[in-house]
Amino acid sequence: MSKKIKLSSDSTTDLGKELQEKYNVSILPMGVTLGGNLYYDGVDITPEMIYEHHDKTGELPKTNANNVEECIEFFKELTKDGSAVIHFTISSDMSSTFNNARLAAEEFEDVYVVDTRNLSTGGGLLVLAAADMINEGLEAKDIAEKLKEIAPNVDASFVIDSLEYLYKGGRCSALSVFGANLLKLKPCIAVKNGVMDVDKKYRGKYEVVLEEYIKDRLHDPDNIVPTRAFITHAGCDEAVVKKMIELVKSTGIFDEVFETRASSTVSSHCGKDTLGVLFIRKTPI
Repeated sequence: MSKKIKLSSDSTTDLGKELQEKYNVSILPMGVTLGGNLYYDGVDITPEMIYEHHDKTGELPKTNANNVEECIEFFKELTKDGSAVIHFTISSDMSSTFNNARLAAEEFEDVYVVDTRNLSTGGGLLVLAAADMINEGLEAKDIAEKLKEIAPNVDASFVIDSLEYLYKGGRCSALSVFGANLLKLKPCIAVKNGVMDVDKKYRGKYEVVLEEYIKDRLHDPDNIVPTRAFITHAGCDEAVVKKMIELVKSTGIFDEVFETRASSTVSSHCGKDTLGVLFIRKTPI
């Protein structure tokens, strides 16, 4: 008889409470240090707290990877009934969380750690793909292997209204910020090979830029897996978010389009007024 399989992830997959409950995904929250205090992502800190603190002090939080001991305790709880576990982490090129979880998994017989090579719902897409495979009856080990093949096909990108958070977090240069501000650019940040990089630079009103960006990302529907897409955002105007969701739905490409908010960990790096459309392609990015 096949083992029961449980899904879990660090708090960067940004699935939101509703999808976490629907797909029974357990979350290991990452630490966020703000104003000298340690909080846990999704537990006792919100993105709004980060924005407010930054507006008052100019200071950004520090994000903390889950250490090996935390991962061991987390896996112990999940496996105590004999279940197998598939655990998802933010890209190993962005954090030591994957390596720490991998080391912790060595203490267990059936815990498989997946390096999503991504962040936010780029990783969340892999979690839900795993849920689909569980429903198809695949074993945990086989699912983890298949996810390695799918990970390079995840199309994850965001349009950022301001580069300030990325600059302060050491992820872009002062010259890039100066140029973007001078030319009133709205850069698209895409995840490629496990790291973030500028993909395209847009110019104009943020809402108009988002429309152009979504049309660009979805211009080749024949190469897109139609199962689902995410609109994931941080601190955006609700009316703008709804308009972008309707734009994605109007393409008729996807069976489902989910809206989620960026977690405190992700928001620490991208800042307010960030929005992305994330989905899986049929071929590597």
